[in-house]
Amino acid sequence: MATTKNVIFDLGAVLIEWDAALGFSDVFTTRDAAEDWLRQIDFARWNRLQDGGRSFADGLAAAKAEHGDLARHMAHYLTTFPVTIDKTVPGTWEILEDLAARDVPLYAITNWAADTWPAALELYPRLGTVFRDIVVSGQVALLKPEPAIYRMLLDRNGLVAQDCLFIDDSLPNVEGARAVGMDAIHFTDAEALAAELAARGLFA
Repeated sequence: MATTKNVIFDLGAVLIEWDAALGFSDVFTTRDAAEDWLRQIDFARWNRLQDGGRSFADGLAAAKAEHGDLARHMAHYLTTFPVTIDKTVPGTWEILEDLAARDVPLYAITNWAADTWPAALELYPRLGTVFRDIVVSGQVALLKPEPAIYRMLLDRNGLVAQDCLFIDDSLPNVEGARAVGMDAIHFTDAEALAAELAARGLFA
């Protein structure tokens, strides 16, 4: 198989672990209690709207309007957010650095809120140097797997979809990349990713 010229990473659950419950560990005495509360306020839906470009102030107001006092714990989420991303996914940073050492052009597309993105750059400053460009969904008000977010990265960097390989832990996001013409890998773990990259001539 021909070598792909450009490799595009997702970040969450590929390079950086994200555990939302940890952001509320100072409020709840058990993890089960925190996770139950997250379900009660439909945190997953709330967070996706944040990733789509809604500001934290607007998101907090919406949570309070919908859930009343139950949403009061959300007020401190920006402050506690860094602890939710303080662990890396085993093995993938090493693969990333290997690709960088081989001068493979590296890019990223992430579903990530604009208000929490600075915390990622502070904890992981390498993000700002290893990638030639990162499309952050919350900054551009587009979300994977919408075709427009993949095309934005292509257009911003003068890339051709057929020359790109996209890596994501979400199968819908992988399928979204394939729909715009990219090769794509569904990430499960670093070992499997290394094998997929080796099959494409990108990893030894």
